[in-house]
Amino acid sequence: MAEAAAELLERAARRDAALEELRALRVAVQAVPLAALRSHLAEHHLRALFGLLAVNDREQVSACVSILERLLQALDPLYVIQSLREELQKGLFHPDDSVKILTMSQVGRIVEDSAAVPEILHSPELLQQIINCIGGEKIAVAKEAIKSLSRIAQSQEGLEALFGSSLLGDLRRVMATSDIVRYRVYELIVEISSVSAESLNYCASSGLISELIGELTGEDVLVRATCIEMVTVLAHSPQGRQYLAQQGVMDRISNIILGAQSDPFSSFYLPGFVRFFGNLAVVDSPQQICERYPVFMEKVFEMAESQDPTMIGVAVDTLGILGSNVEGKQVLQKTRSRFQNLLSKIGHQAKNAPTELRLRCLDAISSLLYLPPDQQTEDLLRMTESWFTSLSSQPLELFRSISTQPFPDLHCGALRVFTAIANQPWAQKLMLSSPGFVEYVVDRSVEPDKASKDAKYELVKALVNSKTIAEIFGNQYYLRLRAYLLEGPYYVKAASTTAVEGAE
Repeated sequence: MAEAAAELLERAARRDAALEELRALRVAVQAVPLAALRSHLAEHHLRALFGLLAVNDREQVSACVSILERLLQALDPLYVIQSLREELQKGLFHPDDSVKILTMSQVGRIVEDSAAVPEILHSPELLQQIINCIGGEKIAVAKEAIKSLSRIAQSQEGLEALFGSSLLGDLRRVMATSDIVRYRVYELIVEISSVSAESLNYCASSGLISELIGELTGEDVLVRATCIEMVTVLAHSPQGRQYLAQQGVMDRISNIILGAQSDPFSSFYLPGFVRFFGNLAVVDSPQQICERYPVFMEKVFEMAESQDPTMIGVAVDTLGILGSNVEGKQVLQKTRSRFQNLLSKIGHQAKNAPTELRLRCLDAISSLLYLPPDQQTEDLLRMTESWFTSLSSQPLELFRSISTQPFPDLHCGALRVFTAIANQPWAQKLMLSSPGFVEYVVDRSVEPDKASKDAKYELVKALVNSKTIAEIFGNQYYLRLRAYLLEGPYYVKAASTTAVEGAE
């Protein structure tokens, strides 16, 4: 097969390969191991195949792209950039998006290779064309370009190349193409800024972060909604949070939330602004964020108490994020009866709302109720128990009824709630006292699909790994759970057969 591929490559190199031979070559190169391909491959083969892309024949272009995808995998990225620089550059100008994606994927390999990336940095024309690809119609091409430029910017030399030369002008020129392309450039800037304080300084000096923040706090409500997502990503890094705080961005967002009451279009941007503070609370300090920006907590409760399913969903997600760590749980506990009442509403939604909102409620409940073993103080265990009982008059039965419904997503969501509380003694006692619950846990026949089997296995694992399970459940049940764990999630008991004399 390797010899056949070599012969077909030679035909292609002479530019006289017919379409049938290119199809045969496409099949052959897939069948030959990469090491064998490498030994038969020469530079003139690759140049010729790139040359065969310069036709107005979609089928020929498609065949050559498939062949090149396979052949280039066999080559070292440094060799690719040193030997095929001109071909790569032409590929980025090609009218067919599949050729651009092929070329961008090679650029992606090159920028991941520390020995090869300097070659790209010393190719300003190639860098300029990668920037132009951000403005491409095909999102896959633009995403590859953003990924490659982000990777290039991870070195001092790369930052200098992008922000200390005429390439910054190219970035600005591409931004002017359309709103969509402008947001792609912002996305790139946020990705670069998230790497280090130095990266952020380069991006800030370019003026592009200031422009993003200006759009975030401007009058266009749709633009706000888009920009807040990027600013939220920026806030995930310590240097990003520090920069946003220095620029007074958190205070401005807080004031916009405050003024949203009188804005008839606030529903466009309010969910994103609330999520921003929710994410900020988790990566920073829930207590400090909630104390410094009380409007955030007030708005979350307002949204959760509203009748608007969209707003309820955002509020539930945010409460789940906020309550994912102990400090956040304690902040929520301080609101006392208001949060307890809200839990009752969330429990009601988990049972009665449309499926998507039910799933979000189940995920939030899991997040709120989970306590790591090393943080299970008496006070916190009392708190999670009181939260659980606030969800419904019979919360264990509520989630058990959801877990028996023929909808895999809801089934798994309910199992995740059980898993969240499985290592807490009060929950184990509740499970044991609920008729048939332990039998349900060890019954494999109720799990119809892989996701459900995995979710049930996680519940069993959480129970078995708890220090109190043997004492509370007793030896018989504990050993059944351990056997389930050892057998794995997909164990099937072999059916025994008995031969009967005279049976056919």
